[in-house]
Amino acid sequence: MGGDYAPKEIIKGAHLAAEDKELSIILVGQEEQINNELRKLSPCANIRVKHAQDVIEMGEHAARAVKTKQSSSISIAAQLVKEGEACAMVSAGNSGATMSAAMLKIGRIKGVLRPAIAVIIPTLSKPTVLLDAGANAECKPKNLYQFAVMGKAYATKVLDIKSPKIGLLNVGEERGKGGELLQKSYELMGSIEGFVGNIEGNDIPSGKVDVVVCDGFVGNVALKLMEGLASTFFSQIKVVVKSSFIKIIGGVLLASSFRKLKSELDHEEYGGAHLLGINGVCVIGHGRSNAKAVKNAIMVAKRAVLENIVSEISGGI
Repeated sequence: MGGDYAPKEIIKGAHLAAEDKELSIILVGQEEQINNELRKLSPCANIRVKHAQDVIEMGEHAARAVKTKQSSSISIAAQLVKEGEACAMVSAGNSGATMSAAMLKIGRIKGVLRPAIAVIIPTLSKPTVLLDAGANAECKPKNLYQFAVMGKAYATKVLDIKSPKIGLLNVGEERGKGGELLQKSYELMGSIEGFVGNIEGNDIPSGKVDVVVCDGFVGNVALKLMEGLASTFFSQIKVVVKSSFIKIIGGVLLASSFRKLKSELDHEEYGGAHLLGINGVCVIGHGRSNAKAVKNAIMVAKRAVLENIVSEISGGI
C-alpha cells in the first residue's frame, strides 16, 4: 500500500481492476485506513483487506527494513504469494524493499542466478521489453544470458510476440564491440533462438528488437533517459503550441494525435515492471502510480499468472 499517492490511488486502481470478476484482490495495509477509502467507492465483493501494522518508507534501507518489519505490507504481500494464498503481488512502494521481500520470501526459480527487472518500452512499432532495468548493477556473462532467456519468455507469453528478436545493448553492432563482459555474453547468447546480435541505444525506440538485454546500471540509465526525453518533448510541444494564435489552432487540430502519442508513451499504460526470475509473479509499480497505472499493473500481473510465466522461464533456464 505504498507510492506517492497511496493509499487513495492504490485503492481506486484496485477497485477499477476488480471490475474484472475473475480477479480476487487482497489489499494489504492498515485496515482502518483502507476501509475508510473503500467506503467512498461502490461495494465490491471481490476485494478483501489484510491488515499490516508496519510500513516500509521510501527512504528506508530495503533489505534491513524487510528483515526487521515482518508485519509490513510489502513483507505480508510476499508471504501471501509464498504460501499460495495469492498468485501475484503488486506494489508501488519502496522498489528495493519489494525486490528484497520477493527474493527473501518467494525465492528464486531453481537455476536462476539473479532476478532482473523487466520494463516495457513503447517503440515505433510495438512494445519492447528491456532487462535488467536496475536490479543488478554488476553482472557476469551468465547473468546476461539468463536475462535474455527470461526476456524471451516474457515477450512470448505476456506481450504475445511470436518468435521475439533479442538484442544485446552495446556500443556498436559489430561482434567484437564492448568489453569482456559483453563479448562473452554475446558468445553465450548465440545459442538462443532469436538472438540477432548487438544493438545500439538508438535501436531501442525504433523497435528493432523485442527484447533488449543489458546490466542493471546501463538499463536504468537508458530507461531514465528515455523517460526524461519523453517528458521534455511534450513540455516543449506545449510551449511551441502556445507561442502564437496560428500554432494554437494547429495544436487544437492535432490534439487527438498528441493524446494518442502521449498514451502510447505513458508508463501508466503498462502498469509496472516485472521482477523476473523469482518463483512467483511480482510487479513493481512506479512510485508516481495513479489509479490507472495501478489497475494496469494488476491486469498485467494477471496475464503473467495465466500465461504461467514462471514455468516458461523455468523451462528455458
